Amino acid sequence: MLEKKARPGYRRILKTSAKTLIVIEAILFGVSYAGWYRLNTNRDFRYYVKENYPSVLEAYYQLGETFSGDKKIRAYDEGIWQQEQQAKK
Repeated sequence: MLEKKARPGYRRILKTSAKTLIVIEAILFGVSYAGWYRLNTNRDFRYYVKENYPSVLEAYYQLGETFSGDKKIRAYDEGIWQQEQQAKK
């Protein structure tokens, strides 16, 4: 009769850990993409981020300037926000 050998416990732990890591990475990628998409398409959200997390908005602008080479989004946002502040006064 053939004896069944138990699988080593470390292999099962490695497989489970790898699957968990892949799922966590996929979730984090989805969350970061959703945040980038919202920053990219919603000026009000950019203003919220400017007020609460200015370093995140600065990183977003720098990344955009690095890849596209223009500062239009930053200048446009600043112009709109200045107009809105003047209208409130």
